[in-house]
Amino acid sequence: MKAMTLAELAKRVGVGVATVDRVLNDRGGVSPAMTKKILQAAREAGLKRILPEEHRHSWQVEVLLSGNGSFFFQQLAQDFARLADEIGYRRLRLHRTLIPESAPEKLAAHIEASSKKMDALIVFAHENPLIYEALAACKARGVPVITLVTDLPGAARLCHVGIDQYRAGRTAGLMLGSMIAGTGDVVLVSGRADYSAHRQRIEGFQAVLAERFPQLRLREILAGQDERERISRLLEKTLAGSQHIVGLYNTGMGNTQIDEALARHRLGGKVVYVTHELYNTTRRLLEKRVLTLTLDQNTLRHAQLALTLLLRHLEEGELPETYSPGKVDFMLFTQENVA
Repeated sequence: MKAMTLAELAKRVGVGVATVDRVLNDRGGVSPAMTKKILQAAREAGLKRILPEEHRHSWQVEVLLSGNGSFFFQQLAQDFARLADEIGYRRLRLHRTLIPESAPEKLAAHIEASSKKMDALIVFAHENPLIYEALAACKARGVPVITLVTDLPGAARLCHVGIDQYRAGRTAGLMLGSMIAGTGDVVLVSGRADYSAHRQRIEGFQAVLAERFPQLRLREILAGQDERERISRLLEKTLAGSQHIVGLYNTGMGNTQIDEALARHRLGGKVVYVTHELYNTTRRLLEKRVLTLTLDQNTLRHAQLALTLLLRHLEEGELPETYSPGKVDFMLFTQENVA
């Protein structure tokens, strides 16, 4: 049987002879996807020469996170950087970009621009038509995207990595309701409503209170939108207008402002107060016995799963199921287990 020539191999793959020559001689300058395709075709054709075991092109991956200044995203960015260092720059070049949540058009434009130069993206974003269009452009270019923390249902994504936000909301409601002996009002402070994560937390919380604790009356939801001044203003009005608040649930930012508002109305330590994430502020509030419970999303696990699933896809062609491989277990912290 006649040996296949480089020209024949190039024609089979649909590239030029020079591209095939660069790959087979391991000289770089060819995208990872095309390198993999050429090597696979060469192996299938039984090309009689020693083939490179793997290319030396490092994967260019960008992580796009919120620039809202919260502990969660600052820690998440650090975790991604540390894991990328452990993986090594010869295998992975990680780029981190923080974009304000209030600028979806800027994020969408950045996603589309990055899809022209990155091998893959890991994205935190809310449901906005421009974001969906940008992710569709990524798919059209063959650039896989993993959504992080808050999902974008129906978007062109490889998979999602994050906790079950609805279950987190139900857990918050179950814990809060179980620790209140009598009747009374419950205040709910909401993060940004354009993120499905916050909507799912609220839905889960409301469902449990309705199912299990009918003696607790959930007041109107305070749309804090993760804006500290707005949270303070809304809380001041609400706390001044009620004499029987027994519980408070915060789905997003603003725990310092909530602590200050409770102190002004002499409610610190007297209401069951549940929130999210374990960081310096929530640790302090737990130690002060102002905060009752916090549900932590585990930033390191988010970064580990996102990078693992992405590299398996890029290097082995693995196509994960949308949710189960990227599911992160959340953790509960009280004053008894924060040390």
